[in-house]
Amino acid sequence: MQAIILAAGMGKRLKALTAHNTKCMIEVNGITLIERTLSQLDTLGLNRIIIVAGYEGDKLKTFVGDLNVLTPIEYVDNPDYDKTNNIYSLSLAKDYLLEDDTLLLESDIIFEDGVLESLLEDSRPTLALVDKYESWMDGTVVKLDSEDNITAFIPGKQFQFSDIPSYYKTVNIYKFSQEFSRTHYVPFLDAYSKALGNNEYYEQVLRVITLLDDSTVKAKRLEGQRWYEIDDLQDLDIAETIFAKDAPAKLQAMYSRYGGYWRYPKLIDFCYLVNPYYPPQRLLDEMKANFETLLCQYPSGLRVNSLLAGKTFGVDQNHIVVGNGAAELIKELMGGFSGKVGSIKPTFEEYPNRLPEERYLSFIPDNEDLRYSAQDIMTFFDDSGIEALVLINPDNPTGNYLPKPDCLKLAQWCLERNIAFILDESFVDFADDPDVSMIHDEILERYKNLIVVKSISKSHGVPGARLGVLASANHALIDSLKKSMAIWNINSFGEFYLQIAEKYKADYQEALERLRRERVRLIDGINAIAGLRALPSQANYLLVKLSGSVPARDLAAKLLNDHNILIKDLTPKEPFDDGNYIRVAIRDSSDNDKLLLALEEALTELNG
Repeated sequence: MQAIILAAGMGKRLKALTAHNTKCMIEVNGITLIERTLSQLDTLGLNRIIIVAGYEGDKLKTFVGDLNVLTPIEYVDNPDYDKTNNIYSLSLAKDYLLEDDTLLLESDIIFEDGVLESLLEDSRPTLALVDKYESWMDGTVVKLDSEDNITAFIPGKQFQFSDIPSYYKTVNIYKFSQEFSRTHYVPFLDAYSKALGNNEYYEQVLRVITLLDDSTVKAKRLEGQRWYEIDDLQDLDIAETIFAKDAPAKLQAMYSRYGGYWRYPKLIDFCYLVNPYYPPQRLLDEMKANFETLLCQYPSGLRVNSLLAGKTFGVDQNHIVVGNGAAELIKELMGGFSGKVGSIKPTFEEYPNRLPEERYLSFIPDNEDLRYSAQDIMTFFDDSGIEALVLINPDNPTGNYLPKPDCLKLAQWCLERNIAFILDESFVDFADDPDVSMIHDEILERYKNLIVVKSISKSHGVPGARLGVLASANHALIDSLKKSMAIWNINSFGEFYLQIAEKYKADYQEALERLRRERVRLIDGINAIAGLRALPSQANYLLVKLSGSVPARDLAAKLLNDHNILIKDLTPKEPFDDGNYIRVAIRDSSDNDKLLLALEEALTELNG
């Protein structure tokens, strides 16, 4: 057995990283792709490794020559690397294909240890390594039958999004038997190159062979093993997360992304807090049906969107303003205060992060469960001289909840002291109490000091739409916010969502009920695990205390690394620096069951 590595390409999409180096010499977490691949090949007992070099080939040869690779390495030069594609690189190495069984690899892929061994251990002589198609993948896909025969090679131009469920992506790693190369691949390679030239891909030859109803090439399906193809800087960024040097580094890299987890389809996200039971399929279908129009048309301005938000929440349009997520509104709102602002800690940090530390006065509940009442807040901040009071209700991450009468009491207390009362209701819809929101014209008019903020993204399960609202009868504030924001601050998709949301109110209420039932079940499940205690919550997340010796950071890292489950380690947040608290979102029952199983397994292993 031998290996052929195609490494002639220029990798222009990697910009400065390949300005003076070939693509396979880019580093992923400090190790070049070629070094990693050669070290993996070197353990297989191969007869030789052939590298087809081109762009910056001399640098590549020098670099490889300094590596401690025991397997003999030979080179094939592609002088026309800038005018040809990889079919030409492989044709230059075709004589090698005729001499031995071959592992064929492209040089811009990274894969975990054991992938190559699985190919060699498979008794089938000719294999294409494939993985179930996911959204981040690009390039050639294939269709398979139940016996792993490749029934079709689908090039990019023939890709049909409607057929995605049946697609598998080629990993660009193959095993060719010597016999297959002699009787099939090399003859067809010669014929194809003569007919269509050298600016093609070598997989096109496999496509032609497949069209002849030949079942010689079988598929080897990956079973969860990690790999990634690196074509541009974004690919490199993602690969550095997937292949982080250890579990803590991987966790930190994932946290630093602040979302975009759809690029990691196997990841189960218990970190970000969205409604798992909404939106309903019919609403999604309505959005899809209008996709082209929404993509190609300008959205309306602030006035129209305030009208839509007023309709959605049943308030006067002059009492409400729409933001590109609640974060945009929070930024604009907090910038309008010049005095001290009071808040509870721990809490959602978007508010305190908008002010200098010296202007933020924090109340930290003096009890293990971090519970507090309206009276606790009023007692602490009495005579404090604060200009504004921020309350997240239910609070994030504790899940502490104040019923509506208590919120009204706080609003009155603040009104009497000329304090702006900022009430964030992003999670209040999940509470068991009926009619919990303070977004009512009567309440807003009665308490003109009241400013209610709400993230639609979270409770409605549409974070990608980036929608939030701020409601107040302080007309000067509303007018000021509208003047400070861009006229098209939300896109057409967000606007259309507001336009149709009212039609699905019954579905929304049903989704909230399902969440409440699942919350009870998940609390019971967590409390049944030794070393964990879930605190009471009225939100779509749970604060969980670790009572044993396992630090929260270690548990979070292990869940991500071993189970592809992302939870929130609260260690960096005050007062959680003892490392004993995590936060988990409430997802659907299937995902929650996976979490419970993973928590139990991880704690057992970490406890030895």
